[in-house]
Amino acid sequence: MPMGIVSDDDLLSEIKRNGARDIPPRPVVKEPDNPGRKDGDMNVPESLRKIIAQDAIENGRASAIDLAGSFGISASSVSAYTHGATSTASYREPNGELRKSNNIVKEKIAGKARRRLGWALNGITQEKLEEADLRDISAVAKDMAVIIKQMEPSNENEGNKGTNVQVVLFSPQLMQESDFPLLRVKE
Repeated sequence: MPMGIVSDDDLLSEIKRNGARDIPPRPVVKEPDNPGRKDGDMNVPESLRKIIAQDAIENGRASAIDLAGSFGISASSVSAYTHGATSTASYREPNGELRKSNNIVKEKIAGKARRRLGWALNGITQEKLEEADLRDISAVAKDMAVIIKQMEPSNENEGNKGTNVQVVLFSPQLMQESDFPLLRVKE
């Protein structure tokens, strides 16, 4: 049989002539597997993202990394979840539901800090001002104020990175006597 491209009939006749018992199967071309995430594959459920973000906010990053590590989730994903994003690729476009969940957790912590701040400020009395424990009370008040500031949800709009309030005051000048024209009148 000559070398080159042959028809199927020629191939089968040549196989039979050589005494082969089985006819080899026809090759099948398979589509290659596309690596990476498939369409609709979320990989990490939304509820797990919320739990990891909540743990990071309440107990710190180290605790959240340990929790995420038990599910095979990277530390960079923990940062993204805490920020309200679903991945490091979407860090600049946070997920609305995850961000809302994070803000609820932060607001609970800020509420507790507000109550304790009120207690600390109520504890600063005239009598306490004269005692040595004033530094302790003011330190508690300061710490609670810092916690409130850190836990308050950001007021950032999607396109606006903050509010720029500009106040313009207009103060009209009072007229002086020299501002009026001088008229000479004859009597």
